[in-house]
Amino acid sequence: MNRRLLAARVTGGWAKLSPNHRGALWMIAASAGFTVNSAMVKTLIGGEAGLGGLDVFQVAFARALFSFALVVPFLLRAGPAALRTRHPFLHAIRAFAGAAAMVCGFYAVGHLHLADFTALSFTQPLFVTLLAVVILGEVVRWRRWLATAVGFAGVLIMVRPGAGTFDPAALIALLSVFGIAIAVCMVKRLPQGERHATLLAYFCLMSLAITAVPALVVWTPPSLDQWLLLAGVGTLGVVSQAMIIRAYRCGEASFVAPFDYLKLILAGLIGFFVFSEVPGPWTLLGAAVIVGAALYIARREAAQGVIRPAADGKPPVA
Repeated sequence: MNRRLLAARVTGGWAKLSPNHRGALWMIAASAGFTVNSAMVKTLIGGEAGLGGLDVFQVAFARALFSFALVVPFLLRAGPAALRTRHPFLHAIRAFAGAAAMVCGFYAVGHLHLADFTALSFTQPLFVTLLAVVILGEVVRWRRWLATAVGFAGVLIMVRPGAGTFDPAALIALLSVFGIAIAVCMVKRLPQGERHATLLAYFCLMSLAITAVPALVVWTPPSLDQWLLLAGVGTLGVVSQAMIIRAYRCGEASFVAPFDYLKLILAGLIGFFVFSEVPGPWTLLGAAVIVGAALYIARREAAQGVIRPAADGKPPVA
């Protein structure tokens, strides 16, 4: 079978899929990309000699640098308008929160089991619920508050503060998720007309500004293998983000979103086979509670958005 015939069959099969199924496949690919990306960061920071041992700021700086290199062609195509905005303050807050979250996330993934870090990352909808009330002025009803409380109970089950096995890196992981939640709320406050290239550009520039000086202070010349992993972290991070955007553009959020939780299974498998990590019973129980609460919030948001959209154009509430 020649390549053209194979490409035609693949294209034809893709076209026959429903929008929801195409969105689900994009989300599965994005979940795999983000999980592999986290595994590469973990290898660079805490891996064996020859691959690991790099400082978190050095990895974050390289990630921002390679990501910005990928964004530059889109900025050149868009011209000066790509950096022009009427909301520089919102962009600055979003970019700073996202950059700080990246640094915290890299530190946490370097010191926690991969499955633990992934499970804690699913607390993002819980933090968004809290911040939506403060930043966006949303009205959150009791069902969503209850789901949020249950989700944070799952966090306590996982990290068990006061227990002998408590790892402070878990708090850094939660701080990372909190920063991402702030960035999400800032995106919701921005008008719909803001370019995606503008969001990426401000994030990359802020990340470079935050990490450049600390990275230079702790800089260790990477080996060729480390450079390849650093390039992979920067590239895969941008590509995975683009696939998530494509997933939500293709399918309905209520159908597509649950496929993101495949990250937990992938993280468990990679953690076991690559890093010899075995999740404990408290991790599994807490992760199940967190995922259940996050799924409920996601479905509640989707249902409210379809059945009872907000009349004033603000994001729907649950």
